[in-house]
Amino acid sequence: MSVEADVQATFCATLVDGWVRAGVTDAVVCPGSRSTPLALALAGRPELRLHVRLDERSAGFFAVGLGLATGRPAVVVTTSGTAAAELHPSVVEAHHARVPVVVCTADRPPELQDVGAPQTIDQVRLFGAAVRWFSAPGVPVDTTSATWRPLAHRAVTEATSGPAGPGPVHLNLAFREPLVGHAGPLPPVRPAVRPPASTAPAPTGPAPTAPASRPPRPAPSDVDGWVARWSGGRGVVVAGARSGPPAAVLQLAERLGWPVLADPRSGCRVDHPHVVAAADGVLRSTTARRALRPEVVVRLGDPWASKVLSGFLAEAAGAGSEMVTVDPWWRWADPDRLVTEAVTADPGEWTTELAGGSWGAPPPDWVARWRVAEKAAQEAIAGVVEPGPLTEPGVARRLFGLLPAAARVVVSSSMPVRDLEWYAPPTAAPPEVLANRGVNGIDGVTSTALGVAAAGDGPVVAVLGDLAFLHDVSGLVQVGRGPMEGSCTLLVVDNGGGGIFNFLPQATAVDEARFEQLFGTPAAADVVAVARGFGLPVADVATTADLATALGVTVGRPGVAVVRARVPGRVDNVALHDRIHGAVCAAVDAALG
Repeated sequence: MSVEADVQATFCATLVDGWVRAGVTDAVVCPGSRSTPLALALAGRPELRLHVRLDERSAGFFAVGLGLATGRPAVVVTTSGTAAAELHPSVVEAHHARVPVVVCTADRPPELQDVGAPQTIDQVRLFGAAVRWFSAPGVPVDTTSATWRPLAHRAVTEATSGPAGPGPVHLNLAFREPLVGHAGPLPPVRPAVRPPASTAPAPTGPAPTAPASRPPRPAPSDVDGWVARWSGGRGVVVAGARSGPPAAVLQLAERLGWPVLADPRSGCRVDHPHVVAAADGVLRSTTARRALRPEVVVRLGDPWASKVLSGFLAEAAGAGSEMVTVDPWWRWADPDRLVTEAVTADPGEWTTELAGGSWGAPPPDWVARWRVAEKAAQEAIAGVVEPGPLTEPGVARRLFGLLPAAARVVVSSSMPVRDLEWYAPPTAAPPEVLANRGVNGIDGVTSTALGVAAAGDGPVVAVLGDLAFLHDVSGLVQVGRGPMEGSCTLLVVDNGGGGIFNFLPQATAVDEARFEQLFGTPAAADVVAVARGFGLPVADVATTADLATALGVTVGRPGVAVVRARVPGRVDNVALHDRIHGAVCAAVDAALG
């Protein structure tokens, strides 16, 4: 056995030991030769759940799902060459969505670079600025063994506790043949290098809303300043994903007398007198936009998808409204350039501190007017959607009521996330809703949902369109081969193509045949046939009653199942949305008039 191979095996065993000690619980490994030393080291630790994925792009999004579900970084491992490049979409998503991941790409040693060796590309800083930290420690040698544990520790710390918030790190690990060796004694465990004093431990629970490197809490003088400016004023809280604990957000809303415009991903879409769920529909009404214009807007967490809400906020800003954003990492999520004050704080801590201020009387009738509009909108939506057949808005409207309390929903970008945002009503105990909204792509949705399910914290329902399902079909290759942790139901809403494009100007500005060729892109593959080809149980439903039955059977069942919901075509879907919006506007106009 080669001494060099043994050194490589010891290096990898040390990294893995460091990651286990740092709280890593999951590793995602793609088959490949050059990554053999690290793959064997990961497989040799029973404390780790090992997930083998054939497609590197799928593996990356699977790791994103694990990070979304747990707040802990999963380690994802590929061989060299294009296998490493396949991780780029998931790395970019993890970067923008602030999901911790430790990305390990195996590489050829220096003597095989730039000489035409197979599976060799330039992997140095392969992912550019989309990682929190990059390291290429070189081929392991005995003389560097004192650096191995610090390398493992820093990778996890950078992924969870950096000043820019959680995100991906990239280790590019060069190995020489032979690649199979025996690990010797590991370097001694030293006291962990501690992060700066302001840094909290790495997260160990669900994806955190607070950063590990915590910003300072609001000073009493800051709270007094906001109280002085906002007491008695008309404001709104716009709550998106990672907006903080719902109880804290709602407590602040009660103290200020303001409504909370609650995205489903915020956890705030609950039955509460200050919660407005149908904000997109309400604000399509010209009457509502005039009557409900705020003096202050506080944005917590990620933005809504709704362009209608964005337009309303832009109108308010143009009329002189304050626009305050609260973000723990000072991220300026402000594409419309509306923000007048950026507060660097954990949203949960900030809302709690603010709720404790000496607030005066709330603005009279302000929340009541929003409640009137919300009630009218919800009744109008129900009047159009609920009596009818199974539709895309109908799926979004009914979904929460069909799921057990412990379920998690992973919703795809494009139309599913918008339909859920527009039509999901407030409920007593809404499920947690997750989505890849870092860069808003439809790639990797199935794999992300499988990663969330593999975390094992309740059943998962992924809501996605037919194109998103087919886009990530390689994520199903390993399903059914070996144990599958958790339960994942893929609810595929099939409208025969790219439904969101029918809502865009291209639908009327481009010749119909060209539109279908370039944008509508109806799929030749059948969703049901594809799923059955992978050996998955499938339910094909076309009615609301059948959907309820199918979800009742599959949600919570071990493994993966597919429910295809056949809904009207894309043109009919646009017409239905128009009818809903028209009904809501008429109802809100009448209620506020």
